[in-house]
This record gives sequence, C-alpha cells and structure tokens, in this order.
Amino acid sequence: METAIPTAIPHGRTARRLEWVHLPPHIRAMVERRCGSPVIEAVSQTAGFTPGFASLLLCEDGTRHFVKAASTRAQRAFADAYRVEARRLRTLPPGTPAPRLRWVHDADDWVVLGIEAVAARAPHRPWSPDDLQAASEALVRMADLLTPAPTGLTPAEEEFADWPELWDGVDHPRAEEYRELAGRYAEVVAGDTLVHTDVRDDNLLVLGDGATLLCDWNWPVAGAAWLDSLHLLVGPRGDGLDVEAHIARHPLLSTVAAEDIDVVLALLLGYFEASALQPVPSSSPYLREAQAWQRDVLHDWLAERRG
Repeated sequence: METAIPTAIPHGRTARRLEWVHLPPHIRAMVERRCGSPVIEAVSQTAGFTPGFASLLLCEDGTRHFVKAASTRAQRAFADAYRVEARRLRTLPPGTPAPRLRWVHDADDWVVLGIEAVAARAPHRPWSPDDLQAASEALVRMADLLTPAPTGLTPAEEEFADWPELWDGVDHPRAEEYRELAGRYAEVVAGDTLVHTDVRDDNLLVLGDGATLLCDWNWPVAGAAWLDSLHLLVGPRGDGLDVEAHIARHPLLSTVAAEDIDVVLALLLGYFEASALQPVPSSSPYLREAQAWQRDVLHDWLAERRG
C-alpha cells in the first residue's frame, strides 16, 4: 500500500445540477412522451463536475430512464458536449462496457439525451482492490473492442498538442525536466484505439455482478490502447493502492516502457498544475479542488518513479 493523499472532496456529491423541476414544462412533457409514461420521481446524479441536468427518472409504469439535458442558450458548452457524446455513443460497437443511447432531442433550445438506466453504483472511495480490478478489466476489454477506432476522432497527438506548453507557466522545482518529458508525448500517445480520456470514479458504474461500465463519452480521441488504463490509476494511487504492482501484471501497461508511462504522467501533471490555478467556476464548486488533488497525486507518483 502507498500513503494515501488526504482530501475533503465529498465524493459523489460534487455536482451542482439542474433538477427536474427546473426544466421547462415543454421539455419535461417531451421527456415523458419519450419515456412513455409520466415521471413520478427524479433522482439527480450528484457526482461529477458539470451543471447539466442528469437524473434517474422513475415513471408511473415502473420503468426507469436516465436523462441528461443542457440548454443551448444558458449552458452552450455543455449542450455541445452532449451532442458529441450522443454521436460517440452511436458509434460504439455491441459489447462496449457502456450504457446505450436510447434517443436524442436537439431542438427547442435544448439538447436532451435518453440513456439506458442501469442498476449500479460508483466505485467505493477510497478505492478498493476489487473495484480497481473490475474497472481495469473493463478498460482492457474496451481497448480491444474499440481498435481500430471509429472514424472521425481527433488523434491524441493533436488533442494534447498544447499540453506540454502548460509547464511554461508552472512554478515547480522540476518544471524544466517535466516540460522536456511531456514534450515527447506525440510519439507515446499515438495509436488507433478509441480512448475515453476521462476515466474517473464518477464516470464508472459498478454493476451487481462486479462488472464495470464507463459513461460520459464527451472527450474521446484516437490514441494508444493503454492510455485509459493508466488514467484510471490516478484515483487509486491517491487513495493508497499499490498501482505499480498493478502495472506490473497488467496485460497492456506491463508492456509499455517505463519512460513512456512517465511521459504521459508528466503531460497529465502539467494539465492539472495549470488547471488547479484557474478560478473556481460558480457552477462547479469542487472542480479546482479535485484537480489540485489529482495534481498532488501525480506529483508524488512521478517524483517517486523518477527518483
């Protein structure tokens, strides 16, 4: 076990979201038509860091539906992200460990997604070895299913092109070394696998049988098959799990050169170093705190790996 990095972040209760009653009457009526029955209960999903509507709806006929929504006027960036998510969900092949897209409404100044409702929980925090193993197995299976990647994805080396430069504005004792390390990213992250890029506990769903699904497909790229498996380890490492032992026995990560793993960790660290310094958005009060915690985790992890 590693030493856990303390945090006061209220995991599972970090989002400040729209509630069912806040949706315009015509949007609520449209959702009920799509669901086929009046909504009698709406349970807001309070994990994550975005303000869009995301609720599990229980209908009068006993059916359950998961619905996400954002206003194209008041929440344009999130509405655009939901559009991207809908497009990506449509391209996922059968067997992908992800809830399925049921329907999309993109009109009336709103983007609304109806997504398969699953009986599941988030991984426990602190992370447990069992939850880590289940999530890891899902990502390995996903990497196999999503290679080659569906067409139309931005290459990872293009998506992350500006990230090494983030080190230029960071006050860090090893900034020069890590800037140089992150600068090698393009030769490391390139690949032909669909990479989710946002693997965290609040984007994972653990089913009753222990299988794990991945949700919130807003930022996928085409890149190296092992990237998501590495991103997954930031939370478990911060919670005290021995992720180096996990890497050593991992079917994908164990074949990656140690220096290449360090390149990606330096790239991620630069992103979180810069992001944590930005103003706290009123719509997401815990975002910067969460980014600062991931920064601290990566700082300790990379320093240990680099001696």
